Amino acid sequence: MFMSLFAWIESTVIARSVGGSLMFTASLSAIHLLGFTLVMGSSLLVNLRLLGALLPQRALNEVTRPASRAIALGLAISITTGALLFSARATSAIENRTFQMKILLLLAAVVFHFVIQSRVTQRPQPGVLALRTTAVFGLALWMGLAVVACWFILFE
Repeated sequence: MFMSLFAWIESTVIARSVGGSLMFTASLSAIHLLGFTLVMGSSLLVNLRLLGALLPQRALNEVTRPASRAIALGLAISITTGALLFSARATSAIENRTFQMKILLLLAAVVFHFVIQSRVTQRPQPGVLALRTTAVFGLALWMGLAVVACWFILFE
């Protein structure tokens, strides 16, 4: 049933347009990379601040709020362009274990950042251990995503 959905996605005009144009695919890939760079740079900023390794003189909210907005913008860009790129090869991508891992890590990192990490950073006086623990988990998820995404691009 799901495979027929993915086959239908590949048969849409948009998917055929993306798959049929090297320039369109390259442009989408470049924009996708810009969104990914915004996400990764902002997540690195947040997590290094939580560790106390970057901008320790700044209040948490001065760093985490703008960085979280940048992560949301980068995700909007990456998800939109990623969906378009996915549409051209949905059936093969969805069966690919590396792609599956990439999507799972993306979901885990987003939920962790916007639910768990944001709760910790919005406390009036978060403890150093809580900040550092969430930073380590956040870094692990985002960096894991980066490695798997690069693996998918380079070796799949």
